[in-house]
Amino acid sequence: MNSLRRYRDAIIVVILLAVPFFFLRANVRDPRELNPLDRAIITISAPFQYVASMLARGISTIVGDYIYLVDVKADNQKLAYENARLHARVRHLEHLEVDNARLKKLLELKNTLPADLVSAHVVSKDTTEYFRVARVSLDRSARNIRPNMPVLALDGVVGTVHRVAGDTIDVLLTVDSGSGIDVVVERTGARGIVRGTGDRSRYACRVEYVQRTDEVAVGDLLLTSGVGKRFPKGLPVARVTEVTRRDFGIYQTVEAVPAVDLSRLDYVLIVTSMESDKGTDAP
Repeated sequence: MNSLRRYRDAIIVVILLAVPFFFLRANVRDPRELNPLDRAIITISAPFQYVASMLARGISTIVGDYIYLVDVKADNQKLAYENARLHARVRHLEHLEVDNARLKKLLELKNTLPADLVSAHVVSKDTTEYFRVARVSLDRSARNIRPNMPVLALDGVVGTVHRVAGDTIDVLLTVDSGSGIDVVVERTGARGIVRGTGDRSRYACRVEYVQRTDEVAVGDLLLTSGVGKRFPKGLPVARVTEVTRRDFGIYQTVEAVPAVDLSRLDYVLIVTSMESDKGTDAP
């Protein structure tokens, strides 16, 4: 029994080795030299070869598509990263462009005003029970800055120097109740004093000592009068938002908002001396 099994296994092995040999031999021979056995083998093997070829082609296509998709995914991730980096770069450049335009306007203002000015960058704003203050840091060292010196921005008056500590300066804003600036109405020349309300919830001013007979309307721009040479003349301080004229009393009630948007304050100029003060003490 065991002998028959060995013979059977040997025959199977011989057949398994011989069949591929005859298939290969028949396929590689010159078609003109094929014998009937070779033609029969080719005829029998043709369908198997076709199926095997189709399977190989399909597997090759699937593998190729997979590798392609992997490469495409990697390329997409790389492009997405590059796109995000370029967007961030564009935003940074746009921010720099806005800053440069603002600084250019500050420089033009600095060259226009008949005064010596020192630039500073706003580092914080503080609202306490008593003061409306912005803290600024000087762009360069300046030893001649003292309290009560005017502080300006592109749109007009910001306030006055309140406290000096090295290169850090606290600025008392125009909306503080301790701030008072002599102004004239640009349209009519009416006089008054802009004083902050000290309201912690909003930036607001009132205009005191406006004669009841003076013409003041909502939207009027209030400019520095130059009286006392504390501020350069003609700088915007506030804009009128409400006028209440009564039938009695000497003065009318006028409400206003600062000409400068104090919520977006970034760069300021500190007036250290004006042209007429050169050779004498600063304000």
